[in-house]
Amino acid sequence: MKPFRWTCPFCNHKVIISEENFHVDTTNLTIDNAEGFKRAFVEFRVCPNPDCKRFAFSVSLTDLHRDQYAGLSVGKLIKSWNLIPPSRAKVFPEYVPKPVRDDYLEACLIRDLSPKASATLSRRCLQGMIRNFWEVRKENLKLEVEAIGEKVDPLTWKAIDAVRKIGNIGAHMEKDINLIIDVDPNEASKLINLIELLIKDWYITRYEREKRLESIVEVGKKKDSEKKGK
Repeated sequence: MKPFRWTCPFCNHKVIISEENFHVDTTNLTIDNAEGFKRAFVEFRVCPNPDCKRFAFSVSLTDLHRDQYAGLSVGKLIKSWNLIPPSRAKVFPEYVPKPVRDDYLEACLIRDLSPKASATLSRRCLQGMIRNFWEVRKENLKLEVEAIGEKVDPLTWKAIDAVRKIGNIGAHMEKDINLIIDVDPNEASKLINLIELLIKDWYITRYEREKRLESIVEVGKKKDSEKKGK
């Protein structure tokens, strides 16, 4: 197999996966049934980072076709399942508020099962971050998003407002109950991606900046002590 890049969902390190830390096996359903032949792929990936070494485990199911000349051939992907970890959620540091991490994790877990509910959780996660990071509390999320309009760049603000609007589909029933607006897994994924970006930009960047500045302050204190010691 050709090595490929992968971001470990446990340690968040970007690594190279090769034959040494990758295993895939297949099994075929060729018994006559109502839905046709199928092939299941079972895949393991072991993180090569020596400080991690945890494994990811997934299963995918595809159509399987039988040709009298070519034999068995794989068809389209039907569905895939991430079993370990149970979703593609990133592991964020503990200084990111627990309610934010919990809502984000749940949004990832149900992305495929219920995209609309996942979008609602992304909306809730966004509101939690605005209230915690920006210390903005209003009557509703719309007013809270408007309140940070001058605190973030215009494109980010538009994306944040989009999460609010899409999340409203699951959070609030339409006035016309016969009007059904759906959210697909790909759309739910994009909302999750924004939540990940905001967590990185707001919490992780701030934390890393504070640590760098604190280290500089400590150097200054050390030099002051050295001067006084002379």
